[in-house]
Amino acid sequence: FREIADEVDALLWVDMAHFAGLVAGGVHPSPVPHAHVVSSTVHKTIGGPRSGFILTNDEAIAKKINSAVFPGQQGGPLMHVIAAKATAFKLAATPEFRERQQRTIRGAKILADRLAQRDVADAGIAVRSGGTDVHLVLVDLRNAAIDGKQAEDLLHEIQITVNRNAVPNDPRPPMVTSGLRIGTPALATRGFGDAEFAEVADIIALALLPNPDIDALRARVATLTEAFPLYPGLSQ
Repeated sequence: FREIADEVDALLWVDMAHFAGLVAGGVHPSPVPHAHVVSSTVHKTIGGPRSGFILTNDEAIAKKINSAVFPGQQGGPLMHVIAAKATAFKLAATPEFRERQQRTIRGAKILADRLAQRDVADAGIAVRSGGTDVHLVLVDLRNAAIDGKQAEDLLHEIQITVNRNAVPNDPRPPMVTSGLRIGTPALATRGFGDAEFAEVADIIALALLPNPDIDALRARVATLTEAFPLYPGLSQ
């Protein structure tokens, strides 16, 4: 991409909002050495506050970006957000963060593998691209008995948060879709390991099959969430 940009005298700008944490954790290639500009949010795989950052190694570009951001676009600084960003960046430099990113990707692969098994495939459900190398799994429901909205609602009913998502050449409208997007960073942050990801993957697979046992699946989810509370040590 950089070679193409250079050939036509264009700038290569990479938005790594989704995978910035994977880059920081050393489990995904970094675009920084190749792109003219790299931007990202902080609240996704990095796990910080709702904010962002812009990186460049080009001094001339940096001056233009600085002028455009302030006074062009940015208002007064939010010091609590700046402090939260600093904390997130400090944590992203630790071995614990790297290990979490490794679990994030392993969890996504476990999920993709389960959703590619015979019982799920026989129900017309497929994993786009045959698997995943990152933190996301895109499930293709075009040939399944349910659409993206129905799958989203069903999983919400058993207390698993996902979102409907369009797939390539999706025949359904954008508020319905024929796909489901599932991410693993929140579960890895919560402390899930391979065994827990395998359990989540099986719950999701069974939920997407015809005639799921909603109560039984919700109970399995509750067992997991009780074992991995959002705020360990904080009384309910």
